[in-house]
Amino acid sequence: MPYGAHEAMEAHEILGDTINMIDHFAMYAAQCEDPQLVQILNRHIGQAIQHYNNLVEYTHDYAQVPAAIHNRQQVQPGQINYGLSNPQQKTPQLKMSTMSNQQIAHAVLSAHKNSAKNHMSAALECADPNVRQLMVNGAVACEQAAYEVFRYMNEKGWYQVPTLDNHTAKTMLHSYQPVGQPQPQM
Repeated sequence: MPYGAHEAMEAHEILGDTINMIDHFAMYAAQCEDPQLVQILNRHIGQAIQHYNNLVEYTHDYAQVPAAIHNRQQVQPGQINYGLSNPQQKTPQLKMSTMSNQQIAHAVLSAHKNSAKNHMSAALECADPNVRQLMVNGAVACEQAAYEVFRYMNEKGWYQVPTLDNHTAKTMLHSYQPVGQPQPQM
């Protein structure tokens, strides 16, 4: 089965990026001091390896593609800490030999966010429906992993969620009104 140029190149890019992500996560896990973050990293490494292997296997022998991912974490809005509370000053660290748990968590979050974007962009370029589904699965898996890391960071106070005044948010969002179903044209 031939691949189009776009999907071959997109698969090549995603596979290379996934190797890089796995390698970095393994390095982070070796440096990490927080057992909870190490556990998250190890789980994410396993998921990335599974996604990598699924894409490699399909591009080698057109094997069965895993179904779409739908297992969503059950999180209630009240479980997220909103608002800023004495945010830390930040500056680049030009000379460092190890990373803090906070730096590791931020790097992992950034990697997952970028990977989700790259996977979805790749999916939009794929003609083969199975390669397309594998890319969408990768985007969803990265989105879910990013949210897990966000929640970890939010609980630690490392990722604070800025808010708007309640009146401002409602005024802005309530300016949008529902629209009825269009009537069929005769």
